Amino acid sequence: MDILLLSANREKNPYPVFPLGLSYLAGPLASRGHRLRLLDLCFVENPQQALSELLDEFAPHVVAISIRNIDNVTFPGSRSYIPGVREVVETCRGRAIVILGGSGYSLMPVQLLAHLDADFGVVGEGEEVLPELITRLERGIPATLLPGVLARGDSSYLPVSPVAQIGVADRTLFPVQRYHVEGGMANLQTRRGCPFSCIYCIYPLLEGNRVRLRPVREIIAEIRSLVEDHGVSYIYFVDDIFNYPPGFAEELCRAMVREKLSVSWSAFVNPGFVSASLIDAMIAAGCDAVEFGSESGSGKMLRNLGKSFGVEQIRDASGLCREAGVDFAHYLLFGGPGESEATIDESFALMDQLAPTAVIAMTGIRIFPGTPLYRRAISDGIITGEASLLEPVFYISPQIRETMCEMVAKRALARKNWVAPGMEINVSDAMLDALRRFPVRGPMWKQLKRLGRSRIRPM
Repeated sequence: MDILLLSANREKNPYPVFPLGLSYLAGPLASRGHRLRLLDLCFVENPQQALSELLDEFAPHVVAISIRNIDNVTFPGSRSYIPGVREVVETCRGRAIVILGGSGYSLMPVQLLAHLDADFGVVGEGEEVLPELITRLERGIPATLLPGVLARGDSSYLPVSPVAQIGVADRTLFPVQRYHVEGGMANLQTRRGCPFSCIYCIYPLLEGNRVRLRPVREIIAEIRSLVEDHGVSYIYFVDDIFNYPPGFAEELCRAMVREKLSVSWSAFVNPGFVSASLIDAMIAAGCDAVEFGSESGSGKMLRNLGKSFGVEQIRDASGLCREAGVDFAHYLLFGGPGESEATIDESFALMDQLAPTAVIAMTGIRIFPGTPLYRRAISDGIITGEASLLEPVFYISPQIRETMCEMVAKRALARKNWVAPGMEINVSDAMLDALRRFPVRGPMWKQLKRLGRSRIRPM
């Protein structure tokens, strides 16, 4: 069959993100003899025109639409991406079979399939089930009883099992170099699955709670291909936690050193699994920036959020980065259950002590079905069990609901290394657009440090 792979993501801030999930589908589909074309809306000025023209020229039997996110999960400056996806589906309807998938779709598949009025949806990892679904469509066989597959009008689906073996991303159709130039990095995944129990996290829902590791030799080959075939000089490891299990992370770093790969990189790291040997191995392998998913500087809030580490581990991990001379940032989430002015002050005080390169502060926590935070939001009366969450809804601790943004903004504005995207403190769309005109590589917070900051008032 002729299949159009369509990346619906148009968000470019803080930087455009390569559609890695869609690239994992290209190989399995091509291996079954299907003819593939790609439309990536991230770099298209007139999406509807580009799509209509391609539908006329290519006339695909199937359009597989990848939905990376349904909104920007940012409060109070939230924006939904669903209307744009709906326009895409409407343009395709009647001209091809429309199949939805991707991490954003998989968060609320029944509701999104109904709202967008597509033909089918694939929940979770699609490398195995999507080719099978298309084979059945090609042969006129009903698609019922396929795990994770929904058809128009369905209100449920069979349970999804994670793929047994993670494949290799096929970037042949994709503009890798453009993402590298405009986004400052290429992305790569080394594992899937999350065994932790953070109350807001969607990774266990999307990837399961069992960690599945890719072979180190396969990861090395993919890095080499990015460097040699696509001219990539900076990589971001998109794993939800790069350093778990820590032994695997060190093994990968040692292999990168042995192979003498000429590439810099950064990753998201759990402060509870950081050691001097790991930091040394990461730096030797080319790591020049570490991002900690710390979420809070309050011991009480770390417990309330279900984190696997405490304040002392955050302190120790930060100290190791400082001693090694590597830039590091802490990501914080304000407003979770039990948050108060006192716990907010604890977070600011800890960050002042640690003096990271940057602190990225998010206010409010996006509520998604299936998470412990969703159940807590119902019990706290923030939402009802019947509430639609297609439009972004945020958990904000009832005792600071009216004052949280003002409290965080006042404190963040007094500190040069704080960024609060939801309130445009030390960051804005215009600033990010300007930064992207420079030949910069790596996380945007490193570039803000190097190029200076404008004091921006909150929204």
